[in-house]
Amino acid sequence: MQGKEFVGVADALRDGDLDAAGLDPPERLLLEFAGTIARAAYRVTDEQVQGLRELGWTDEQVAEAAYVAALFSLFVRLADTFGIEPPSVYEPNGIPGAVTRDIQDTGR
Repeated sequence: MQGKEFVGVADALRDGDLDAAGLDPPERLLLEFAGTIARAAYRVTDEQVQGLRELGWTDEQVAEAAYVAALFSLFVRLADTFGIEPPSVYEPNGIPGAVTRDIQDTGR
């Protein structure tokens, strides 16, 4: 999903709005799975993983998604720990809605 035709999708994902992103069910469920890992990995259920399998994701793909989501969570936590902020050139429109939504939801 790259290029000008996907700008709306990218904006929706940056805002954390999976409905507006217009994703196919397999991609949406995979992102919801990654979101569960990022917010509270202990809440991942066998049913959630089985749902991914039923939509065509292989166990290897599910595992890779889990690794990537966990690794990004590690990077974010380390950056938070050391007060590392991205240069404003990377976020010209301010902090993405998906990030501020998580902050509001968790009270951070």
